[in-house]
Formats: sequence, structure tokens, C-alpha cells
Amino acid sequence: MSGAKGSGVTERPREQWTGQVGFILAAIGSAVGLGNIWRFPGVAYENGGGAFLIPYLVALITAGIPILFLDYAIGHRFRGSAPAAFRRLGGRWLEGLGWFQVMVAFVIGLYYTAVIAWALSYFVFSFDLRWGDDPATFLTADYLQVGDPGLSFQFVPSVLIPLVLVWVVTLVVLGAGVARGVQRANVIFLPLLVVAFLVLVVRALFLDGAADGLNAFFTPNWQALGDPNVWIAAYSQIFFSLSIAFGIMITYASYRKRRANLTTPGLVVAFANSSFEILAGIGVFATLGFFAFQQGIAIDELEGLTGVGLSFITFPAIVSQMPGGPIFGVLFFGSLTMAGFTSLLSVLQVVSAGFQEKFGLTARQAAIRVGGVSAILSVLLFSTTTGLLALDVADQWANNVGIVASAVIMTVLVLWVLRKGPELRYHLNAVSTFKVGGIWVVLVGGLAPVVLGYMLISRIVTLTAEGYGGLPAWYLVLIGWGTIIVVIIGAVVLTLLRWRSDPERFTAWPPYPPTPVEHPAPPGASTRSPDGGAS
Repeated sequence: MSGAKGSGVTERPREQWTGQVGFILAAIGSAVGLGNIWRFPGVAYENGGGAFLIPYLVALITAGIPILFLDYAIGHRFRGSAPAAFRRLGGRWLEGLGWFQVMVAFVIGLYYTAVIAWALSYFVFSFDLRWGDDPATFLTADYLQVGDPGLSFQFVPSVLIPLVLVWVVTLVVLGAGVARGVQRANVIFLPLLVVAFLVLVVRALFLDGAADGLNAFFTPNWQALGDPNVWIAAYSQIFFSLSIAFGIMITYASYRKRRANLTTPGLVVAFANSSFEILAGIGVFATLGFFAFQQGIAIDELEGLTGVGLSFITFPAIVSQMPGGPIFGVLFFGSLTMAGFTSLLSVLQVVSAGFQEKFGLTARQAAIRVGGVSAILSVLLFSTTTGLLALDVADQWANNVGIVASAVIMTVLVLWVLRKGPELRYHLNAVSTFKVGGIWVVLVGGLAPVVLGYMLISRIVTLTAEGYGGLPAWYLVLIGWGTIIVVIIGAVVLTLLRWRSDPERFTAWPPYPPTPVEHPAPPGASTRSPDGGAS
């Protein structure tokens, strides 16, 4: 599959991370995002408190890490973006799955940028507590100027300006390439994020009522473990927080060197992500404990414990009441901005890499052309008076339908149809210090598609039967199901378009398993594969 010498075809050298540390920081930066801060604490609290950590860890070990390893194995062995890697793995028909993942990432990038723009705005607002005494009204009426469901092109300047700024910075970083752009940004922002959030957590722990908040967060409700929905919530949280199954880790792994360790860094990334989520839970609930103490109510009487409500309504209200509030606000919204930005880079790198390889673009050309289109669409859709509603609906369908469907299809096709599990397992073990056994194939090909398939079907049934957020059915069809239709159509069209280069031309890994001709064994000696299995 690698090009023959003297063929006359010039191939641009594939970009690479400068080393293992750079890759790990970039992968952690991708995994640690907005969901770690505003989703995990509320999900844990609502699903058994301290007891939730049990299904959470089970989900991490049985689904999160195995699928993360699957992404790494595909990206590294076939050394390409999601479309190129899947094509090399299974042929042209499987390339469509790669473009499905690219299109999901494309859609997520459009609205994820808007949330980062909000966080950046609130970072500035924290200096003078501009939201005043009513953060809810300030968010919806003054800042976002939320209108009725529909398509509006009435721009909101307070959102438009930071959104354009975020896109400019993002495209500059993407245009600089993998090592000089994405890696360098993560090397700068990830340590800053950790330091800022640690300072925030330490400050929160010394607030009045912090202990009550931590008790509410960690006190286990053991009866919750008998509820299947709690286990589904755990798998859902792990799945969405690790940036798996929609092209990110496939793309990132493709930039590793040939003999790069895969599984050990994967464990570092997975447990670092989970550690940050628990740290976020401590900081958030210590702060919520203070808020409840100030109002003389119990933690369970508070509203807005997850998502936009937690970050942009509840926390501003808390900041307004606490000593040194502006500093706390700056730390919180600065952390939110940095966490979102490092994740955004990984999402958009999936899109950039796919277009670079298929259409022969440089990183700068992809940033200008593809990124420019993304920026325009993002501004048109999410800096208007209907931006919040469109964002909420698009996020529900892109995540709960698009990403989960991608994971189910990937695991079924790769493990069941193509039966590539042993080959990918062999590859992981051939380059890694931490070896994966046959149970890995069982988890990825058995447990993962069953659990994720149940999540997908139940969510589709709920969205179809009950709608979402009390919004009109026509709006959900237009924005929600319309998002999935756009993803599918985009994947089909991009698959059918002609490659500017030969997608089969890449520096291939040795055949699986090594043949006796390549690795002759002494007479009478048994030939063993690196993972201990007979070749």
C-alpha cells in the first residue's frame, strides 16, 4: 500500500506530534472540555451521589478505555484522518463512516464555538459583575436576547463580536498545523486551566457551607445502583467526555510516530479526564453549598445544576454573593473558556484533516477555506436572537443521535462485519507497553455496541414521542432531525467525490500477523506474537 520508489508521485510528509508528552497534552485537552465542568457534577448528584462513582468507573473500564484504544489503533495503524483510515481499513464503502464522523464534528464545531464565546464574554463581565442581581434575565434578555423559535438573522452584537474573535484565534492555530498550532496551544492552555481550576477549588473549599455541598455530592445513595438508568447515565457520561467515536482520537493517533506507545498514554488520558471531572465536582458542589447556605435552603432545592443554567445563571449568582467574587468569576469563566478552546481545536482538526487529505490542502488552506465556511455558518446560526434555541437542539441531536450512532456503527462494522478486532489488538500490543488481552475485543465488539445501541434507541424513541424542551415539532424536525440529515447527506457526497491523491498510498505497517519470511524463527522454535498469542 505504500508508494513505490520512483513512481513520480510526490507525497507531503505527514505531520507528527513532537513527542509523547505533546500528544498526551493534546489528547487530555480534547477530553477535558465544557462537559467536565458543567455536566459531570450534576449527573453524578442526580444519579446516586458518591454511589455513582461505581458505575462511572465500571463504564470507564469496560467501554470508555476500550473504545479509546479502538480509535487509537485505527488511526495509528492506518495513519490517516477518519475517512482515509476507514477506507484503508475496509474499502471505499467504509470511507463513508469516516465522513459521517467528520460531518458530526463539523456540526459540533459550529455551536461549540458559540458557547466558548459566551464564556469569554462572561470572563470579561466578571470584572464588574455586569449581570447584576438577576443573572437569568441578564443571560436570556440582555446578553443573548433570546427570541421565539425560528430562523432569525437579527444579530446580537454582544455575541457576534466574541464569536468572531474565537473563530479568528481558532483558525490561526489550526492553520499553523499540528505541532506548531494545536500542540503548542494545548501546551500553553492546559497547564493554565489546571492551575486556575485548582485555585478556584481551593477557594471554594473555604466558603461557608462548602462541607454541606461536598456531603451532597459524595453521600452515596446505594439504592440508585439498582436503577438501570443510573448505569446508562454513567456510560453516557464516560462516552461523551472522552472525545471518542467521532474521529478525534483517530485523527490524533494518526500523527503519532510509527513506534509510538498507544495504550499507556491512553490510560493517562482516560484517568486524567476522570480526575478532572471529580475535581470539577468538588469545586462546583463546594460552591453550590455556599449558595444554598446563603439562601438558607438545602442543596436539592437549588435549580440549574447542569449545563447552561449552572454556568451562566447559577454561578454568576454565586459570584455576586461571595467575598472576592470577581476573582472567583474570572477563574471560573477563564477555566471554562480554556477547557472549551482545547476541545474545540480537536473537533475542528477532525474536519481539517479529512479535507486536507482528500483534496490535497495544506493546514493553512484548510483553515482558510473549510474553517472560513464553518465560521460564516456559525455566525449566521448562533450569534442571532434564535442562537440559544438552535444550539440546544442541535447539541441534543448531534451528541445523542449522531455520535452514539457513529459508535454503534463503528464497533459493529469493524468488529463484527470486517472482524478486524484481532488485527487491531495485535497492533496495539506490537507498539505498546501495556498489553490488551482478548477481553478487549469482547468489550469493544460485544458490550459497547449493546449498551450504546440501547442508549441510541431509547433516545430516538424519547425524542420522537416526547419532543424536546417543549419546542414545536416543526422546529425539532428542522433543526434536530435536519442536523442528522445534513450529516448523512454530507457524508455521502464527500465519499463520492474524487480523491486528489491516492488514498491507498501511505506508509503501511507490516502485514498482520508478521509472516515467517519477514521474521524467520530458528528451527523448532515457536513463533509468538507480541501479545503472547501464536502467530
